[in-house]
Amino acid sequence: MSGTSLDGLDMAYCEFEKGRKWKYIIIYAETKKYNKVWKDKLAAAYKKKYSEITGIDVEFGKFIGKEVLKFINDKKISPDFISSHGHTVFHRPEKGITVQIGKGQTISSICKLPVVCDFRSGDVALGGQGAPLVPLVDKLLFSEYTYCLNLGGFANLSYDNSRGKRTAYDICPVNMVLNALANELGKEFDKAGKIAAKGKIDHELLSRLNSIPFYKSKPPKSLGREWVEKNFFPILDNHSASVQDKARTVCEHIAVQIAFVVNTKIFSGHPRILVTGGGAYNQFLIKRISFLSKPKMVLPDDQTIQFKEAMAFAFLGILRMNNEINILKSVTGAKRNSSGGKIYRS
Repeated sequence: MSGTSLDGLDMAYCEFEKGRKWKYIIIYAETKKYNKVWKDKLAAAYKKKYSEITGIDVEFGKFIGKEVLKFINDKKISPDFISSHGHTVFHRPEKGITVQIGKGQTISSICKLPVVCDFRSGDVALGGQGAPLVPLVDKLLFSEYTYCLNLGGFANLSYDNSRGKRTAYDICPVNMVLNALANELGKEFDKAGKIAAKGKIDHELLSRLNSIPFYKSKPPKSLGREWVEKNFFPILDNHSASVQDKARTVCEHIAVQIAFVVNTKIFSGHPRILVTGGGAYNQFLIKRISFLSKPKMVLPDDQTIQFKEAMAFAFLGILRMNNEINILKSVTGAKRNSSGGKIYRS
């Protein structure tokens, strides 16, 4: 799993058991941090021509294959197959486009194992958003929580609506923007939200961010880097606030958008939000979301926070290998549920 935050390649060795309810365990997990060359290459890939992406696709497939093989050998494990999300380069479902690089056939050839990948394109071909894909996993493995909130490059939320149908969508950018602001100060990311905590809310900037039309559109909906480059960064770039004030204002914006969603839903009992993803370590951001949100925020163990998405795509891979539904039309807006992902064998 490689996310838009560009933290690195997440690898998890998981086991799943199906009884009355699906159960999982993450046995081993680690992140291979990207060096500057790979981080720059992945960050700039969306600017390349489509013809140039094919070379990066194979090159990144080799990188994934070698790292996964090393992980397998180091841990002395014998996986049944590899499930790979890859790295998203283009995501414009309204134009029928979504591209995740990390060629499956290359990974399979290196590791000599079946590979499931390219989970999103089939759903997009069916008229869906191709995202988010983890909500079915949330429904089957984390049903004890009212909401499942992932704070990665983007914030996305998953929950069952009043008819028991799983609903999920991207809410707003998170680490993609906060990391970019931290980079301006020579830091990789805003550790614990200390940069934002030193700033002050710029209410004019906050108002402009909250007025972005996407937030008023109804789901299904999803976000990509292209959207951030066109709609979010220009607002920040054209504002004269300090980096600290921008970070503080963006954190407030994120908290406001998340709270607006979770506070407008009515659930009986004591609603809880499971929070995972790198943003869960941003203590200042979590503090602001908790302050504005009515449901209780639950931060699980470090392994779940860091590797829930990697585990989720392993689970989606199992469903695909068994030709079972792993993408819900209620989430993506596609014409029908589907079993997404291409299978490659060495």
